[in-house]
Amino acid sequence: MGIEDDFYGTIKFKNGEEIFAKVAASEEEDRTMLVVTNPIMVFEVKARDGTVNGYKVEPWLKTTTEDMFILNMNDVLTISESSDIQMITMYQSFVRQSPHTPPDIRRNKHSKLNRDMGYISSVSDAKDILEKIYKKS
Repeated sequence: MGIEDDFYGTIKFKNGEEIFAKVAASEEEDRTMLVVTNPIMVFEVKARDGTVNGYKVEPWLKTTTEDMFILNMNDVLTISESSDIQMITMYQSFVRQSPHTPPDIRRNKHSKLNRDMGYISSVSDAKDILEKIYKKS
């Protein structure tokens, strides 16, 4: 049948592990497989008083440079689609900063802006252009 549309989601495995990734379901013969991209594990960082100070993000598998994995649904306890913007942003930031992410996806902090990258304008110029486009529609 093929791969369905992908989504951001949390997967809880029967062994207790929990990952966050971009997920797509794939029907293969008589079984459903999950294709996950750049799976991560998220851990709470707590202060001494037990309050959550933040989160620590780590790759799910630390000894591989692969970014895509196929999971058997028999190993999955539950899947939850995520619309949590904070979690998705944290995931995307981790993926961009990963040394295994191709340079064209990773943002290079040392690159200078040039016309080959697209249009360069000031905020006020961009605002004026966008307002004109909006008024025309």
